[in-house]
Amino acid sequence: MTDVAQLADVSPSTVSLYLRKPEAVSPAASQSIAYAIEKLNYVPNFMAGGLAAASSRAVSILVPSVRNAFFAETVSAMQAALRKERLQVILGHTEYDEREEEDLVRMALSWAPAAIVLTGLSHSAVTRRLLARTSVPVIEIWELGGPQIGAAVGFHHDQVGIAAAEHLFKQGRRNLVFLGARMHEDRRAKMRCDGFVACARAAGVEVEIVEHAAPASVEVGSTLLQETLRLHPQTDGIFCSNDHIALGALFACERLHIAVPKQLAVIGFGDLSFSAACNPPLTTIRPSGDLIGCEAARLIIENLAGNRSQDKLTIDTRFTVLHRRSS
Repeated sequence: MTDVAQLADVSPSTVSLYLRKPEAVSPAASQSIAYAIEKLNYVPNFMAGGLAAASSRAVSILVPSVRNAFFAETVSAMQAALRKERLQVILGHTEYDEREEEDLVRMALSWAPAAIVLTGLSHSAVTRRLLARTSVPVIEIWELGGPQIGAAVGFHHDQVGIAAAEHLFKQGRRNLVFLGARMHEDRRAKMRCDGFVACARAAGVEVEIVEHAAPASVEVGSTLLQETLRLHPQTDGIFCSNDHIALGALFACERLHIAVPKQLAVIGFGDLSFSAACNPPLTTIRPSGDLIGCEAARLIIENLAGNRSQDKLTIDTRFTVLHRRSS
């Protein structure tokens, strides 16, 4: 840092301030410091010296799966908004494991992050204690309806299941099946399933659940559809835990010469990039993952500006049923 200060012709404290709060440094000094950092290939150690007393410019985001396009959309939107404020994202992958989340939260806290973003509202007691002892802002995303650690941005997954059931009822379907994957770990998929089942039962319709222990994939969806037809040949409507499962089901229907939607209506969840382009275009439920990311980033930025009033705020980003030709 001393070398940067000398080359930029400023004090080390000005360099430190620039690294922590660049907007507080004059444009001329900022330009000189930025040039010196680039010229010297300087990499700041945010845990050293005076910088350790303040939060870093890093935001820790923990998601269950980096393979899941839902979370990729949210992280991308969040990163784009945070980058404008010179905040960098550190991404952690929990694989739906609460113990792994604990370890990642410990690691994140050791770096004094500007904020920590967690996926969902279900966390271990250890994680809750760790975060209760810190002043680091916490944002929980992708779920509403349970005890919050900090602000929550998302929607009610059981209501997604209700919307799917109501849509199938409108199409005259009464022999319903839910296709799910990894529901012993994916709590939010289980909530969608529960909402679907509860709505159907309230209408006097029983729902069969066909699930697979592996992560959701097109292959798993194809397998589940074939299993559904073997166990419940009268099925005329299915709701899939996500669009990958639904796409696999559509592929299996094509191979088996099952007319969609005439013989079988199919609904997915996610509105992934292929959903409108597959054959037939997939009826699905869009969760607005990009809006979740934008709203979470906004809360973080406002918090850093001194607005702590949103600590227990709840933002409902809702969802949209997209009726296409698969139902």
